[in-house]
This record gives sequence, C-alpha cells and structure tokens, in this order.
Amino acid sequence: MTHMLKLTSLLLYLNIVWHTTTAQTSSNPIFPGWYADPEGIIFNNTYWIYPTYSAPYDKQVFMDAFSSPDLVTWTKHSRVLDTTNIKWAKRALWAPSVIQKDNRYFLFFGANDIQSDNEYGGIGVAVANKPQGPFNDHLGKPLIDKFHNGAQPIDQFVFYDNGTYYLIYGGWRHCNIAQLNNDFTGFIPFADGTLFKEITPEHYVEGPFMFKRNNQYYFMWSEGGWTGPDYSVAYAIADSPLGPFKRVGKILQQNPEVATGAGHHSVIHPPGTDKWYIVYHRRPLDQTDRNARVVCIDEMHFDTNGLIKPVVITNEGVKAFLLKK
Repeated sequence: MTHMLKLTSLLLYLNIVWHTTTAQTSSNPIFPGWYADPEGIIFNNTYWIYPTYSAPYDKQVFMDAFSSPDLVTWTKHSRVLDTTNIKWAKRALWAPSVIQKDNRYFLFFGANDIQSDNEYGGIGVAVANKPQGPFNDHLGKPLIDKFHNGAQPIDQFVFYDNGTYYLIYGGWRHCNIAQLNNDFTGFIPFADGTLFKEITPEHYVEGPFMFKRNNQYYFMWSEGGWTGPDYSVAYAIADSPLGPFKRVGKILQQNPEVATGAGHHSVIHPPGTDKWYIVYHRRPLDQTDRNARVVCIDEMHFDTNGLIKPVVITNEGVKAFLLKK
C-alpha cells in the first residue's frame, strides 16, 4: 500500500512538472485550427493575433482573433469580422491588418480575390470600439478596388511612422505604398501627385510587412507559392518607408524536419525591449492540403550590423513574456 501511495504521488508530481514545463513555452502551433497570414500586434498590454481563417475561398467568410497576456496562453475571439457585416464581401476574406487610431480599431482586409478591374472587391476597412470587435464596414465599399502598378489589391498592411499612416499592399509580384488620409476613407497624394507608389523589391510575391529599428526601415515580404513547401520570407532595409529597397536575403523558410511552407508573417516587438518575435504560418509535415496551415511564433534576432539572422523554426515556440504595465 505504501509503495502504491509513493507511486501515485510520483506520477502526480511528474504530471504537475510536465504541465508546468510545457506551459512555460507557447508550443507551435500556438492555437488549434487552420489559420494563416497572421497579424501580430500589441493593444492595451495584451498580445493580439488576427489571422486568415484557412479554408476554401467560398468558406473563407469570417475572421477570428486571439489574445494573450504572455504569448503562451491564448483566448479565441470568434468571428470578429464577418461578411454579414461587409455586404460587398462575398468570399476569400484574408490577410487582416489592424491598427488603433483615436480610440478605435481599424481592420484592413482583402475580399473576393478579384482578378481584374472588372470584378468587384479588393481591400476594405472595418472599424470597432474594441480589439475583439465586432468590426463593421467603415466605407460600405472597397477602399481599393482596382489594379494599380500591376498589384492585385490584397495582402494589406498598415504602417504608422512620424504622424503618417501608410498602406502597403499587393499581390501578383507587385507592391505599392500609399498615404492614408486622416479618417481612412481614402489617400493623400505624394509630392509628385501619385497616390500609389510602387516599391517592389527583387523576388517579391506578396505578404508585405514593415517595421522600424534604429531609424532604419525593414521591409519584409513572402516569396514562392503559398501552396507549396518553398513559401518563405525575405527582407530589405532602407532609410525611408518609400525605399528604395534592395533585397538582403531570406530569413524564414521550411525545415523538412519541422514544417514546410513557412511564410506570410508579421513581427511583434514589446516596447522598451530588444525582443522581437516573428509570427507566421506553416504547413505540418503530415498535411498536403493547401489550406492545412497553422499559426506559429519564434524569436527573431539581429546581428551587430542590424541584419536579421535566419529564423530557427521550432516546435517549442517561445517562452512566456509578460508586457510591462
């Protein structure tokens, strides 16, 4: 009987230790379900991730969001955006980008996967009073519904810098940047009178993202085909958000022993730290369906010259990191 009690106590202890150990890291994927194109951002001392619901285009008609105090424990917020609130959006709702302005939250999204100027759809904007939504149509129509400089109006990212909000977007191997107006209903022309300035770097395909570090602008994008194993992320550095951007190299890609198709990412940087996290999607090794994608997170590091080191994709993910109040 004594031996049985000791064995039971040992098993209980090991179970507690296992749970404690595993709870110290996020693990990858960081939450269950098929999701892609994750936008990671910090609102009100909380981490948020807004991904695409990864499914056939006709079923891709809503978006969920996820929040966490520490990058390890995630809470799901279902259907923060739904095509029932965006009357012109019928299918292919993807690649959200969210930003806070004037105590409101604006979610930029692509819809309908238009293939020409003759189809209705493109990039839209939704607005909410809380990061968990619900988000409602801001314009009642697309913000961008045409191809400019050859860029399909998808994969939008909003970048704030020195009082200006930029919209960076584009598929079909072309990327544009534009200056949003004050209420996000349109655009402000650049000095030369143009609304959409092309900043496409070498090998660009889609999924643009930009951040600023040490007064330099890091422009990142996805390369390869999103349905295949070689989907990946590369970057460039410039002294201006308008470039010019010369490709430095690839920093995120598959590891055939961990996962394939690692791409379409975003970056989270807790303020006041030198911690950088890359949030991205990838395809598990046992999956071949193009929509079988999961959201993961790993650390991103820089060398002494400010270049991004190749990211090591892991199954463990990252350690818990609480934001400062």
